[in-house]
Amino acid sequence: MIYYYLLALVVLIVDQVTKYLVVQNIELYQVKAFLPGVLSWMYIQNIGAAWSILEGQMWFFYVITTVVIIGVIYIMQKYAKESRLFSMGLALILAGALGNFIDRIRLGYVVDMVRVELFDFPIFNVADMSLSIGVALIIVYVLLDEKNKKLA
Repeated sequence: MIYYYLLALVVLIVDQVTKYLVVQNIELYQVKAFLPGVLSWMYIQNIGAAWSILEGQMWFFYVITTVVIIGVIYIMQKYAKESRLFSMGLALILAGALGNFIDRIRLGYVVDMVRVELFDFPIFNVADMSLSIGVALIIVYVLLDEKNKKLA
């Protein structure tokens, strides 16, 4: 079980370090090419969620993130021993939720910096990637578990 909390801690540290480096090295709204035509760095201060949904509704994010963090820790303690895939998904969700929560409490906004240039996609950060990958892993776990139940 401790390995999953360590995974969450490592991802959280990577998230916070990348945000720090971007804030220190890129001006607000400045774009720096990373993979020209594919990915770039662009420092923005996000006061909402993806696509600026619920912009300025920090109270909502504080409440929902607190509930998610408590819920994920509870589920990890109670059920995570059942599957590595499930546990990894929970750990990544925990890291992502904490990463953006720290920004909101400390700064009043979330530092976003990864810009996909191939199509219109919200600018995101390591915490957002962690949340998305964590949810995807849990969906895969649920689908595989359902498939195994049908085979049994």
